[in-house]
Amino acid sequence: MKSTLLLLSFLLCAHIAHAQGFVSSNLPIVLINTDNNAPVPDEPGVLGTMKIIYRGPGLRNYVTDKDSAAFLNYNGRVDIEIRGSYSQVFPKKAYGFTTLQADNFTNNNVSLMGMPEENDWVLHGLSSDPSLIRDYLSHNLSRQIGQYAIRTAYCEVVVNGDYRGLYFLGEKIKPDKNRVNVVKINPTDQQQPALSGGYITKTDKPTGGDPIAWAMSSHIGFNDNEFIHDWPDPAVVTAAQNNYIKSVFVNLQSVCTANNASITTGFPAIIDLPSFVDFILINELASNADAYTYSTYYHKDRDGKLRAGPIWDMNLTYGNDLFEFGFDRSKTDVWQFYNGSNEGPKYIRDLFNNQTFKCYMARRWNQLTQPGMPLNPLRLEQYIDSTVAIISEAAVRENARWGTVVNHQFAVNVLKNWLDLRIPWMTSKLSNFSACTNVSTPPLVISKIQYHPEATPDILEEDRLEFLEITHVGTDQVNLTGVYFGGLGLAYQFPSGVYLAGGESVFLASDASAFQQTYGFAPFGQFSRNLSNSDQLLTLLDAFGNEIDRVHYRDDAPWPDADGNGRYLRLISVDLDNSLASSWEAVGSPLVGVEEAAFAGHGITVFPNPAADRVLVKATQAMNVLEITDLHGRVVYRNAPEGLEAGVDLTDWPSGCYLLKAGVKDGVLFKVVVKR
Repeated sequence: MKSTLLLLSFLLCAHIAHAQGFVSSNLPIVLINTDNNAPVPDEPGVLGTMKIIYRGPGLRNYVTDKDSAAFLNYNGRVDIEIRGSYSQVFPKKAYGFTTLQADNFTNNNVSLMGMPEENDWVLHGLSSDPSLIRDYLSHNLSRQIGQYAIRTAYCEVVVNGDYRGLYFLGEKIKPDKNRVNVVKINPTDQQQPALSGGYITKTDKPTGGDPIAWAMSSHIGFNDNEFIHDWPDPAVVTAAQNNYIKSVFVNLQSVCTANNASITTGFPAIIDLPSFVDFILINELASNADAYTYSTYYHKDRDGKLRAGPIWDMNLTYGNDLFEFGFDRSKTDVWQFYNGSNEGPKYIRDLFNNQTFKCYMARRWNQLTQPGMPLNPLRLEQYIDSTVAIISEAAVRENARWGTVVNHQFAVNVLKNWLDLRIPWMTSKLSNFSACTNVSTPPLVISKIQYHPEATPDILEEDRLEFLEITHVGTDQVNLTGVYFGGLGLAYQFPSGVYLAGGESVFLASDASAFQQTYGFAPFGQFSRNLSNSDQLLTLLDAFGNEIDRVHYRDDAPWPDADGNGRYLRLISVDLDNSLASSWEAVGSPLVGVEEAAFAGHGITVFPNPAADRVLVKATQAMNVLEITDLHGRVVYRNAPEGLEAGVDLTDWPSGCYLLKAGVKDGVLFKVVVKR
């Protein structure tokens, strides 16, 4: 007993001495001092001051720089608390903090260590991970393959004079244009389309008093996956919002149970397949023991598809687990959705078992493991080594403080050796992707972009005049069903049964009525959100996420100037590469002289259009069906006229744009109808 007490006393003295001896680092140094040296609680937080000493990439930082303004990346007020669930059992705590203005109340949106401005941040304690890189590695890999994951920066932290060791500073998951870029839905959003987003939802352990919104079963249990609202806040989410987002997941499970891969009624119509594929691959590469049941996020933008991610809490991965509690679940030769424990909701395994989804998953895995790609074994090893080189100095101090990193390089080698087994196993299971290798996509080109319109005397809100044009550059009629814009920040999905003839174009607008009023004809559809006034990546995808077209426009040279000056970007020729700035011109002339360019519908007329109460529909062929849908695909009128003419009463319809589809012997005719 005496020897144990002597050892503990020695370690305590060593820790204090080491904290006092911490003078410099090759990493940024974070100094936090709470008011009156108050201990940092779980919640609510306490006020304090934080300084981040950071001279710049590759430069050494010194604690004595704390009073040199030139070397301070941040010097201001914070509200800080302990964060985490299981990780709170460890002596080394993780922290969450909000940057505040001097009034100790107003949020202070700032850029920390080069990350986009925000006010909510997390200091990850790297608990349960002797390699110190598992979370950092996974987040960075997810970003490298094209999905949003929190940005991260290693640092060393001192709280109230106590050296706390190696951390990484990261973004908190929240709706923000530079984080999870979804609409911030509010309690007044009770009807469509506002009700459709945006949401951030997770499966997790309920902590901090957050209630369970609903539960879903795995293949091995009953209601063992608990869904919790992350946005909107559980305290303000309405019944309509809860029921809507729950219905999306319930519908997903229904179609997955039925093995339904239809682009109109199956899982491709509900989920953004690329995000689900990437999310599963990152979790399975790491064999994340918590995957799908805990710390598993989803998000859905307004009028957008359900997307998986961002990834979170990746410490029990790459062969690591809570061994001290008898757990050993992160294996090289298992799928975590087949692990016999926390497998996640049924739809995860059901998606994998669907041959179409699995084909795309295998194709993506093959792509990401090619030489030079982020998940290629050689590149992975190089990235791990470069990361370890950055933190190797701090790892020595981390072990001196906490005694948890006895042999850092050995722990890293264990991880690397584990990957040497994991990657070949996954490759052997994801080897068949021939059925989705040479997928034909429609020859569609983004040909006009009005991203920053000039306000008009009638339309003062300039964002209402944004539009895009999509042109069919082929000759054969193509089916646009399920074609949508990938990513976040702009949402639109073509409804079922839409065909476009060769050479025809469609316009999509941010506000259909404003577009009609300004340009003299109705757009085909209305997208949600708004185009960025600076730069934005537009990716047009088919229903399965295969890329059709991609344009990343910018508001600076060499791109033509169409930034708020009354002009818009026009592709000089559809034969040119529209990813190049030189292929575009800025023009200010009228859009078109004829309505046909807006996909008016050849062989069918509607009069009057716009109309207040009633329209007459005339076709050049006998109509066997007449259907009208709103811009969200809901059928508002359906009839079988059996003739060349039909009258439609619009009296009780809300003002806006509607899509008319007339079935004839040779196919389907379309027309946009505007109700005043």
